[in-house]
This record gives sequence, structure tokens and C-alpha cells, in this order.
Amino acid sequence: MTKISLFYGTQTGYTQTAAEMIQKEFGGDSVVTLSDISKLELTDFEGYNYIIIGCPTWNVGELQSDWEDFYDQLDNIDFSGKKVAYFGEGDQVGYPDTFQDAMGILAEKVSELGGETVGYWSTDGYEFTDSKALRERKFVGLALDEDNQSELTNERIKAWVSQLNQEFAL
Repeated sequence: MTKISLFYGTQTGYTQTAAEMIQKEFGGDSVVTLSDISKLELTDFEGYNYIIIGCPTWNVGELQSDWEDFYDQLDNIDFSGKKVAYFGEGDQVGYPDTFQDAMGILAEKVSELGGETVGYWSTDGYEFTDSKALRERKFVGLALDEDNQSELTNERIKAWVSQLNQEFAL
């Protein structure tokens, strides 16, 4: 069976919880390996053609601290031939002009390093004014907002994982 690696960073626990929900929806740890970015080595990215990256947008449009610390090391990873999906936590009400910026920052970097972005997500149902995660009026990945739309998280994860199963050709 094809193995997916999901790398996440978390500040409040929401991103880790979402990562665990995504893993479960895919079928568990036999399909998706979870890895906390604060405990990784560069070699942990090797051997995976399907990668999911989870990062909350922190403060005003910033990467979560563990991703911030790891960001420059991404330059040493060859993402060529890898399909990469993103998800993030954000607050569209409190930070409407930087909603999901972290996803966009990471997607831009990984794309420059050869990664193919999959898992684009509609902006329908969100209220925000700007985001670095927008590409052709879609988010580069699954946008979650536990502060304002936690009741939609399960439904969004189920739909996104179904979409990724097709895009990863699993």
C-alpha cells in the first residue's frame, strides 16, 4: 500500500488534532505516518511521494514556530516528483487579511523546490479579505478555522481526504 507522510506543527493542539483526524479518515497509521515537525530530520522526507503538510497561521500571517525554525532546512529537500497537500488552522474573523497565510508561505517554498501542489480547496463558506494561500481564487489546501467554524471541521476533512484519494491516485 502507498504510504503518505503527514508533517505538522502545532501551537494550541488544533493542528495535531486535525492531523490525527486526517490520518484516521485515510484509514489509520498503516496509510498515513504522522510526524511532528519539531522532532524531524531532513531524511524523514525521503521515501515518500505523497506528503501532507499541516501548519497553523500564527500571530499576524506567520508560520507556527516549529515550521519557522524548520523553514530554511526545506531548501535541502528535493521535492521533485512528490505530490504535496496542505492544511492549516486559522482565524478568519480575528485575522481576515492574513487568513491561512502559513499554508501559502509553505506551498510557495515547496513548489519552488519541485513539489506539485494538490488538494486545492474552495473559498466558499469563508469570510476573509486576503490570504497568501490563494491561487486562482482557491486555497492551496484545506482551510480550517476552529475558532469560528469548528462545526464544519469533520465534514471538511472527510471531503478533502476523498479529494486527495483521487489526486494521490490511491
